[in-house]
Amino acid sequence: MNDIFGKALIDYYNGNHTENIITSTNISEDDEMPLDYLFRGYEDMSKLEQKALQLATGRVLDVGCGAGIHTLYLQSKGFDVKAIDVSEGAIEVAQKLGVKNAAVLPVLDETEKFDTILLMMNGTGIFEELSKAPHYLKHLKSLLNPGGQILADSTDIKYMYEDEDGGYWMDLNANYYGELDYMLSYKGESAALTTWLYLDFDTFAKACKKAGLQCELVMEGEHYDYLARIF
Repeated sequence: MNDIFGKALIDYYNGNHTENIITSTNISEDDEMPLDYLFRGYEDMSKLEQKALQLATGRVLDVGCGAGIHTLYLQSKGFDVKAIDVSEGAIEVAQKLGVKNAAVLPVLDETEKFDTILLMMNGTGIFEELSKAPHYLKHLKSLLNPGGQILADSTDIKYMYEDEDGGYWMDLNANYYGELDYMLSYKGESAALTTWLYLDFDTFAKACKKAGLQCELVMEGEHYDYLARIF
């Protein structure tokens, strides 16, 4: 795997920050992701992230942990946290920053039990496609201790399809509008094209129901994003 994300994190950690990650999708222009954003502290996190961290209880699994910023905050509060990511570079940096329990591991390969599972920074993206969401959610459910919870944030990207007249140009015969072709580029190198899933809340709640879970809206953000609690 071409670990573009991990290479960028390692460069930033080592002080070799000369450019940012470029993100691109099939419906948007290229956009820059500032690397310092991936190393922000609690005070610079969104209100949704802060709320999720406040709601965390018991043993925590941080899925797609990146540099481990959410894990580090929870560790500082005395939580037992396991951080996982598919990026070797991200896990290397997380460990160097002080994450005590970090592993290169796809979430579907996780088998331990937790009281809280975090899916932060449009965490539903790991589901890839709407049709796969119940499968992922059933697996996450199997990782929960009795009374456990999943805290996930996502974004309703319907606004990206709005035209100048306030209408929408979505193809009703196409896949769910939140399924995007997604690519990362860094220093002239590109990662493999992937599918990333953004879910509106109602669709997320229906996917949870299919997986035998309940989904409640905790709070809405400022940019069509929201935090959900699944149990």
